[in-house]
Amino acid sequence: MSSPELTTAAHPDRLTVTVGPVAHGGHCVARHDGRVIFVRHAIPGETVEIVLTEHDADAKFWRADVTKVVEPSAERVNHFWPEADALRAAARGAAPIGGAEYGHVSRKGQLALKTSVVREQLERLGGLSTSALDELFSVGVEDVDSAGTDAQQAGLGWRTRVGFAITASGKLGMHAHRSHTILPIQEMPLAVPAVDDLRLWELDFTGIERIEVAAPANGSGVLVLLAPVHSLSEKAAGQALKRVARALATREVPPSVARWNPENSEIEVINGRGWVKETTDDHEFRVTGDGFWQIHRNAPKVLADAALGYLLSGGYLNDGADVADLYAGAGLFTAPLADAVGPDGSVLSVEGSPGTSRDARKNLHASAHVEILQGRVEKILGTQSRASQSVGGQRRRFDAVVLDPPRAGAGKDVVRALVATQPNAIAYVSCDPAAFARDVKYFANAGWQVEKLRAFDLYPHTHHVETVALLTPAAKQH
Repeated sequence: MSSPELTTAAHPDRLTVTVGPVAHGGHCVARHDGRVIFVRHAIPGETVEIVLTEHDADAKFWRADVTKVVEPSAERVNHFWPEADALRAAARGAAPIGGAEYGHVSRKGQLALKTSVVREQLERLGGLSTSALDELFSVGVEDVDSAGTDAQQAGLGWRTRVGFAITASGKLGMHAHRSHTILPIQEMPLAVPAVDDLRLWELDFTGIERIEVAAPANGSGVLVLLAPVHSLSEKAAGQALKRVARALATREVPPSVARWNPENSEIEVINGRGWVKETTDDHEFRVTGDGFWQIHRNAPKVLADAALGYLLSGGYLNDGADVADLYAGAGLFTAPLADAVGPDGSVLSVEGSPGTSRDARKNLHASAHVEILQGRVEKILGTQSRASQSVGGQRRRFDAVVLDPPRAGAGKDVVRALVATQPNAIAYVSCDPAAFARDVKYFANAGWQVEKLRAFDLYPHTHHVETVALLTPAAKQH
């Protein structure tokens, strides 16, 4: 790697660097005088000019954005979104918004970068060998839009849920990366068309602090959640909410609108209803307010097919099986698990969010063999074991488990509690390769191994990637 030089002595925060490998989190690694710099909006191998955005003298590493490309990669393309383009932002003396940090990379290049990140995390944090990954992960990260339209092939129009901030002047905006600065936007090209059809950038959001939009891919109706500025009086907040609701009511297809408290997820319906209807090929789901649902329009099918496919093909979901869905949300995996094990089987659904757990009860009310519990996964797993033993039985053992934790991962305590139930197999769904890799190591320390692995690009133009793995006890590897 060549040594960077200061661009000019007058601008010590500006450097020219040759970019090294991709790192988890949407950065690439460069170095200056032995110090690591995490550079956003670069591609490995490029020579670029950068501006340091965080560069305390005693910091272990610095952060930077690309401002000019000196020697581009063959995978560099023009960014599709002006507000998120680092080069155009630099030209006007501004920062780009976050949320599309890979928009300057070809779709083929994005898949390659994400494949490198998944491999590196599983080797460094998960302890998997290069040869094991060569066998498990030869396909690399898979594109889920390859059979779609031209726009979909470019990774656009996929988000069914979007969050927005509001500028000081009341305009729709998004944050710059790692910044409180809110920049105005005029479109959201990653979102499904129903979101842009609302033309939110035309509205006056004075008095509103945050907005969440849920727009199911099935076209069943959009929900807009509005969070008033916390410091407003109740009268002023009410006026702001009514003004925005009236404006949204004039849209060609008016959305449902609700007041929203981001701190406790409470909602108060203003127009329409406070929930959306999500569907899969075989099931319908109610998701209230800001309740969790996979955001890529294809994600529910892709992930359910992969996770349950592992368990079905391995013979772990026979009629009468006892299974669990942990971090179950509104029931995306619970419903097909209930179908697979039949009425003679049993399904334990565990979800931490009270509102989402209530949704699961509504969605699965007709399945008497599904038990839905709300609370912390590790505590409920322990309670299940103690309850079984207290009535003279043995510790509860699951034939199969679907584990779909939040971005932070399951963690050591959950892994320990889950392994204690001695399941035959676990289908692990993860949205963060670092958290997944750490959990793989915890499982390995408990005598478990990754038997199968796939990864999907369910977040095009961002650094995020979804993995689905089949974990089994090492003695059962085949």
